[in-house]
Amino acid sequence: MARSATVRVLRDRTAGLFLTAVVVSGFGTSAMWLAAGVWVKSLTGSDSLAALAVFTMWLPVLVGPALGTIADRIPRKPLLVRSNLVMAALLTSLVMVDSAGRIWILFAVLVLYGTSFVLMDAAESALVAGAVDARLLGDFNGLRMMANEGMKLLAPLVGAALYARFGGGAVALLDAVSFALAAGVYALLPAPVPVPAAPAAPADKRGELAAGMRQLWRSPVLRPLVLAGSVTMLCAGLNGAAVYAVVDDGLGHSPTYAGVLYAMQGAGSVAVGLLAGPLLRRLPERVFTAAGISLFAVAVGARALPYDAVALAASAAIGIGLPCVLIAAMTAVQRETPDAVLGRTTATANTLLMAPNAVALALGAGLVALVDIRVLLPATGAAALLTAVLLVTGRRMGPPLPERSREPGDG
Repeated sequence: MARSATVRVLRDRTAGLFLTAVVVSGFGTSAMWLAAGVWVKSLTGSDSLAALAVFTMWLPVLVGPALGTIADRIPRKPLLVRSNLVMAALLTSLVMVDSAGRIWILFAVLVLYGTSFVLMDAAESALVAGAVDARLLGDFNGLRMMANEGMKLLAPLVGAALYARFGGGAVALLDAVSFALAAGVYALLPAPVPVPAAPAAPADKRGELAAGMRQLWRSPVLRPLVLAGSVTMLCAGLNGAAVYAVVDDGLGHSPTYAGVLYAMQGAGSVAVGLLAGPLLRRLPERVFTAAGISLFAVAVGARALPYDAVALAASAAIGIGLPCVLIAAMTAVQRETPDAVLGRTTATANTLLMAPNAVALALGAGLVALVDIRVLLPATGAAALLTAVLLVTGRRMGPPLPERSREPGDG
């Protein structure tokens, strides 16, 4: 059954084009993600500015609801094509960044980089929801996660080698090519099926921007999933901030060993991508999400143990558990949200899911210096486990999940 559903997704021309675009653009993005921090560090010698480079790419997530409004107001296929072309052009300007005095160009492009991804993710989610069979959305989102994580295993190595040989400009040009190719793939998408006209916009801008939040908060399906996801991603940020302490203090390895742990986590995420769709058809979203959070929680707590085998297994388990939260939440958003506000709702959900991770990364950097990881990691795991319990019991996270009659053909 799992193979059949996966084959159906891959044989669907529209779904296949979306996945191709994810692979193409994801390769360049993963390479650039690594190169940005290294580039800033090599030109300025500043660790804080290098960290700020990565944070700059995250920053536009905080204004996701406003960017999602744009995705609801502009035809989405042209938006995807033009956004990719604009980013391809902007990235070519980075060949001029050859000194600390020009580093501002890199930061400006990185802000626009993050902005484009929030905008394109909202537009893509809305297009996918209208083009892919609702019963296969979980499979599609699982395959999308698998494609993204697969690129993270390969592209950073290519980006690092390219940077070492030719410098940051070469990585930027590689990324520019990936954006241009993605624009070409999106241009091949069929024209979206027209939907009924959206209801009249709210009288004030604040009400329009809040439409996505209202959709999430009023839905007994979406609210508990997104709230649980927010708490889990907060815990994930604390776990991520502690990774070098785990490698050094816990395992006694050099910092480069973190790459091995990240590779194991990526492998787990690739594996769960194939299983997410079939499991979502057999389990309520809350149960599927709670299971993923529980696996993540146990693995985070286990990272406090000073054993290589445990650390590797825990990294793989985190890679399996954490994507379940994101896949379930975004699939539910696509299924439950009217097209007229789907861009805003997707972007708002992404903000609520991703912003806590960025905040916790900064908070965790301070906590690691003050709290022993043998205390911090089990406490973080316990908080995540409590979140899973509250989600599956329905307490404090909204009414119980309705019967899933909305998916005809589910077994």
